[in-house]
Amino acid sequence: MARTVAAADAFETSVIRQLSTLDRFLPLWIGLAMAAGLLLGRIFPGLNDQLDRVKIDTTSLPIAIGLLGMMYPVLAKVRYDRLGSVTADRPMVASSLLLNWLVGPLLMFALAWMFLPDLPEFRTGIILVGLARCIAMVLIWNSLACGDTEAAAVLVVLNSIFQVAAYSFLGYFYLELFPGWLGLEQTAIDIALWDIAKSVLIFLGIPLVLGALTSIIGRRARGDAWYEGQFLPRIGPWALYSLLFTIVILFAIQGEAITAQPLDVARIALPLLAYFVLMWTVAFLWGRAQGLGYERTATLAFTAAGNNFELAIAVAIGTFGVASGQALAGVVGPLIEVPVLVALVYVALWARRRWFAPAPTPA
Repeated sequence: MARTVAAADAFETSVIRQLSTLDRFLPLWIGLAMAAGLLLGRIFPGLNDQLDRVKIDTTSLPIAIGLLGMMYPVLAKVRYDRLGSVTADRPMVASSLLLNWLVGPLLMFALAWMFLPDLPEFRTGIILVGLARCIAMVLIWNSLACGDTEAAAVLVVLNSIFQVAAYSFLGYFYLELFPGWLGLEQTAIDIALWDIAKSVLIFLGIPLVLGALTSIIGRRARGDAWYEGQFLPRIGPWALYSLLFTIVILFAIQGEAITAQPLDVARIALPLLAYFVLMWTVAFLWGRAQGLGYERTATLAFTAAGNNFELAIAVAIGTFGVASGQALAGVVGPLIEVPVLVALVYVALWARRRWFAPAPTPA
């Protein structure tokens, strides 16, 4: 038993060491990016007007580049030629779709109204985060937790496809129709369905197509060894560089609102914190009850708990404007998600020792 535990500890340590410095200290870099953005906003108070001069649709060009840069490297990592191998695991796929597209959005909707009944802009931003299922950072959390990397990649693809097809309709449902049915305030009554759909198609559809073409053509032309050993390591860090760049710009624009309303920002954090913990716990217990094994249970939990805050930020900016409360709520998303899910990685590794049979180790 002692040998098994030691082997598990050694494996977990090796996984963490394989991550780059950028990945391992991501919460620190995000904090520094936020601070740099606040400082930049103080130095250049007219930055928002300057950024608005050149746009893609309704989003300023620098932010649009950052948003697209976050998506493409992650989607280029996916093995699109292996979709069938994991989608054949019907219990896991069914559980993932149920958690991601029914439980998650409904839970975030409930938490947003519970914690932010008097702050409609922030509430709307939180709901947009809940509708954006994780496609990017989940691969990092899953790797840290020693989950099933291939299953995680396939679920990322499924979530990407579902988001392109359904995000705008879910946004219309949870922001306008559902509140009306419940007799709640319809804060998004003036939102056109096409406004949300355009943001999804631009900031998710484009990198999804480019990522798929890159993966399929690159692997066929140069082989898997070159693609995974040389090409992906070159483009991989740009997803996080783009994230940090976008956070700097957004916090530079939102700096005055953040410093003037610290209690409101704290209130945004509360439903996000509750959401990540509840979703992860429910998904992890569900995977264990289904007998999926540790690796796929961890993958199920992290793909259910994480959110695609890049898309939520893009939609909030494209629909409501870069200086809106909705955009601010989206920006707070990674600030909460990163440290919470890093902590949940350690919870997952602890649960593996306690609840799952360890893999046999050679004598």
